[in-house]
Amino acid sequence: MNKKYVIGIIGVGYVGLPLALSFAKKVKVIAYDENNEKINYLTKGLDKNKIFSKNEVLSSKVYFTNKSQHLKDCNVYIVCVPTPVNKNNLPNLVYLKKASKLVGRYINKKDLVVYESTVYPGCTEEFCIPLIEKRSNLSLNKDFYCGYSPERINPGDKKNKLTNIIKIVSASSKKGLVIVYNIYKKIIKADLHKAKNIKIAEAAKILENIQRSVNISLINEASLIFRKLKINTHDVLEAANTKWNFVNYRPGLVGGHCIAVDPYYLTYKAKMVGIDPKLILSGQKINNHIPIHIANRVSKKIGINKKNKKKILILGLAFKENCSDIRDSKVFNIINHLKKKGGLIDVYDPWINKKDFKKKINFKMINDLSNKKYDAIILAVAHSTFKKIGFRRFNSMKKKNGFFYDVKSLFYGKKNVECL
Repeated sequence: MNKKYVIGIIGVGYVGLPLALSFAKKVKVIAYDENNEKINYLTKGLDKNKIFSKNEVLSSKVYFTNKSQHLKDCNVYIVCVPTPVNKNNLPNLVYLKKASKLVGRYINKKDLVVYESTVYPGCTEEFCIPLIEKRSNLSLNKDFYCGYSPERINPGDKKNKLTNIIKIVSASSKKGLVIVYNIYKKIIKADLHKAKNIKIAEAAKILENIQRSVNISLINEASLIFRKLKINTHDVLEAANTKWNFVNYRPGLVGGHCIAVDPYYLTYKAKMVGIDPKLILSGQKINNHIPIHIANRVSKKIGINKKNKKKILILGLAFKENCSDIRDSKVFNIINHLKKKGGLIDVYDPWINKKDFKKKINFKMINDLSNKKYDAIILAVAHSTFKKIGFRRFNSMKKKNGFFYDVKSLFYGKKNVECL
């Protein structure tokens, strides 16, 4: 393969943008996304995810575009598109299908395509590659190579970044693996782990997220039990954490486009091969119940019903702390349950731009903290901004007999604060 790489990034979000900015320091990069608004923002140096500064984006040599024809001169294609689930919790591969057909339109002999999107084991070779081959009339390993290098981006994490975390690389052939390794070695300061094949790399990625999901579900279930036993979960965790091999997972909402979704990809594949994945799905069921549990707990404490409506302030809407992404945020589930019971909901999240909402919302998004008083305040997301504002300010917004529920235990130990 020609050592003068021209890399095309397909999908410029959490995964694609860091890759584009890093590779652009070494080679020519064309970053394509079908979202016109996103590309318009990036060409102005604006990262809506608030990870990179305006100067970092503008000073890069990345060519951002929403016109796919600009990819025709690339010889490396890296696919970083979302892999969500549908309403039945089955893999939604529509973005992956579009991206693969797009690569098939422009890929040439001796070119390389690498997938970073999280998928079930076998998806790259069984679903994506046939689409490329059909569109391009080229054959895998004979005419072009394929790699899989799962993303490990953690939004809001300023310590573990793309270049300083170990990167898994894999490919469809030994020669392809050499190329994939050499390309990623240009930007990864940490080690590169060569997986024996693509399926292993796919399975490793999905297992990373499932392990976290299942462990959180264990602590969530334990928290529900301890609540009934009138034992403080966080006191229990503090004590248990004194053991050298105890893993200190915390209870909480499990949302977002990774650990809330990825387990369904493996369980989908498991059922295809005749395995009934009981543990993984039971963990999902527990995690999905937590928003309902929170809504019920708050409702009971403040005596809410449709005839006795109560004002509730929810702090945080993103799926996790210090990020602006609301995709699959379980905070919406809390809101919907509270509204059904008669809650009058205000939401405050300084990380979220109200204009980003594509659909009509059924609650009020407030832009700043007023002097309004609330029957209940739910701290749903542990943004560092909230810690800076401080408990005293939030507590002052609570009515005399109001209830403060801290999902993420940001203010654990404060008087009259209940945690999950």
